[in-house]
Amino acid sequence: MTNKAECESVIRHLSHEWAAQAGVNVGVDHASFSAFESWLSGKGYSHYLSFRSVRGSREDAEQWFDEEMKQTWRR
Repeated sequence: MTNKAECESVIRHLSHEWAAQAGVNVGVDHASFSAFESWLSGKGYSHYLSFRSVRGSREDAEQWFDEEMKQTWRR
C-alpha cells in the first residue's frame, strides 16, 4: 500500500494527464471521476486509490481530482 501523501501527488498529476488524453478542458468541461478511475485502472495505476484514510481513500482521491479539475463547486 502506498502512503497517502504519495498517492495525492500522483493522483493530482495523473488527473491532468487524463484530462489531456480525454480532451477535457480543465475548469471548463465537466470531468468525470468515474471515467478517471477507469482510466487509472486501464493504465495500471489503480493502486494509487488504495491508501489509509479516515474519510475513505476514494473520497479523498475524488476531492483531489475535483480540485485539480477546478470543479470544487460540486462539493
